[in-house]
Amino acid sequence: MHLSIVIPVYNESATIVQVLHSVETVLSTLQLHAEIIVVNDASTDDTLQKIQQYKPLIAAPLVLNHTSNLGKGASIQTAIHSCTGDIILIQDADLEYDPSDYNDLLIPFIKHKADVVYGSRFIGGKPHRILFYWHQLGNRILTGLSNMLTNLNLTDMEIGYKLFRKEILQNIQLREKRFGFEPEVTAKIARIPNIRIYEVGISYYGRTYAEGKKINWKDGFRAIYCILRYNLFS
Repeated sequence: MHLSIVIPVYNESATIVQVLHSVETVLSTLQLHAEIIVVNDASTDDTLQKIQQYKPLIAAPLVLNHTSNLGKGASIQTAIHSCTGDIILIQDADLEYDPSDYNDLLIPFIKHKADVVYGSRFIGGKPHRILFYWHQLGNRILTGLSNMLTNLNLTDMEIGYKLFRKEILQNIQLREKRFGFEPEVTAKIARIPNIRIYEVGISYYGRTYAEGKKINWKDGFRAIYCILRYNLFS
């Protein structure tokens, strides 16, 4: 199995080197054949310099650059057609998600011929940092609304860990530039006939806003708009 790991990055100077090191350590341990594609979304700190100075354990990541800040969804769209792996895995650059979960996330592809796998912060017995009640409630409301319109029974639609067979993701026309990617891609995969979607419990080490968390209440309202738009009017 050849894996394409897409890492959207915006002003993650404090964490990007550790993320790259963690990803490569897991790939080496699991003996996975993989490529790493980093999309620098016009970072204004020294994120790009740290990526360029990184000394890889396996192979240097492919670095794609935006000239202006476009958002996570736009970064994923930039990377998709550079991916050559069988599976595309989206890895956030902020250390909220642990690459040591890769093995669990890949099992449904190996054993059950999955087409798509979502991680979930709300199932399983792995460590979870305790943070914001209202964020968790908001996530559950958005997931519930999405489920009502997609007829899926996901527990965590907004999760950052999403894995797709390459042909699935490359054949979806994506429009959302920021965090609207999550509800948009969920709505669009749900309409694919006979698609096999799995969910796997993951660990979660959330950040506070002081630690660099970027998503905010405006993104929550955008997510509602995207759920309605891409399920009812697209």
